[in-house]
Amino acid sequence: MNALTNFSTKIMQRYLPDPFLFVIVLTFVVFGMGLFLTPSSPMDMVSYWGNGFWDLLEFAMQMVLILVTGYVLASSPLFKKLLQKLATLAKSPGQAIVVVTLVALFASWVNWGFGLVIGALFAKELVKQVPKVDYRLLIASAYSGFVVWHGGLAGSIPLTVATSGHFSEDIIGLVPTSETIFSPFNLVILAALFITVPILNRLMMNEKNAVTIDPALLDNDESAATVENDDLLGSDEDTPAKRFERSKLISLFTGILGIVFIIYYLGMNGFDLNLNIVNFLFLFLGILFHGKPQNFLISVGNAVKNAGGIIIQFPFYAGIMGMMVTSGLAVEFSQWFVSISNGTTFPLFAFLSAGIVNFFVPSGGGQWAVQAPIMLSAGSELGVDAAKTAMAVAWGDAWTNMIQPFWALPALAIAGLKARDIMGFCVIVLFLSGVIIGLGLVLL
Repeated sequence: MNALTNFSTKIMQRYLPDPFLFVIVLTFVVFGMGLFLTPSSPMDMVSYWGNGFWDLLEFAMQMVLILVTGYVLASSPLFKKLLQKLATLAKSPGQAIVVVTLVALFASWVNWGFGLVIGALFAKELVKQVPKVDYRLLIASAYSGFVVWHGGLAGSIPLTVATSGHFSEDIIGLVPTSETIFSPFNLVILAALFITVPILNRLMMNEKNAVTIDPALLDNDESAATVENDDLLGSDEDTPAKRFERSKLISLFTGILGIVFIIYYLGMNGFDLNLNIVNFLFLFLGILFHGKPQNFLISVGNAVKNAGGIIIQFPFYAGIMGMMVTSGLAVEFSQWFVSISNGTTFPLFAFLSAGIVNFFVPSGGGQWAVQAPIMLSAGSELGVDAAKTAMAVAWGDAWTNMIQPFWALPALAIAGLKARDIMGFCVIVLFLSGVIIGLGLVLL
């Protein structure tokens, strides 16, 4: 295992470029495939790319906010103490790896946005308790929990097919979550991953080659600092404006207003933690827990510094998605896998096709919109249950996130690492989880 891990990490360190350069390369790869595999002309592909470039603006803003609000919440005194207390459970590097993996798996199962942020933030607290742990592997372990998100409570595909009025309702009707998220085959796959992924991450630990970090470098006290006088001109006058900025009542009433809405929303909609609600909850808890508006704003200022990668890269992924969908490339991939399937292997090939398409269409809902008509029709002809087909595509979408820098950006921004630092470990998690999910879809 040490030899395999060392080989994988060295390859990624040497050849994996920065995520921005990765998306540029991916753009030209998809452009070329569109020319050779579809009837599209060069100008057609340019048009598909440009027209799709801004299609993920709402999603990009949601991702920026999940990073900013999660960072702000975690930097609040109350939440920092909670994470610090939880981090004391780990007494050794091995325990730190296992604990962060389990926390990330559970958080991602509850909600993918929550899991992306909490795992990385918790890892930073763990390294303060266990400074000898390999920081790269610790962050990779935190990110590895993300592999279960589409089999969890916030899985977009199983929730879509369970919602009245979804675009495939005329084909498959409504598919309740008891047949997808809470189906026996899905729960067995989840259980297997909850057991094996922490063990695998622990086995990848090699103390001789560990890359450690000084915990002092992660202690961003300035993000939660209390500033009594922040006048840039140096004035010591206690003005009404400054008293207003230090008013705890402002934060208290604002925070309570947000919490009241959350309670009302959950009462009306049940436990529907979509991305907007998670951001809303993080935001108002951050306001409440920081106590003073000026402390909250200082933390926001520090958090925004980490969002550059998301802001600049998401439009390029939207352009790639535009080329994949409009040119018909995504359909071509799906149809090829369908053509080599039978009733037994179809769930496996649906899973694999979704994993490939996920590289280029980084949106669970968007990917389902492209693949659903093909996969559901083919599955029906081969006698495969619609729920199994939907979950096969869902798991494929989650699976290759392990080596897709797009989704690692929030965790990497929080950790202060590059994609190449963790992807060597994530490749190994990709192989293990792929075997488990594939076997689960075929045999169960």
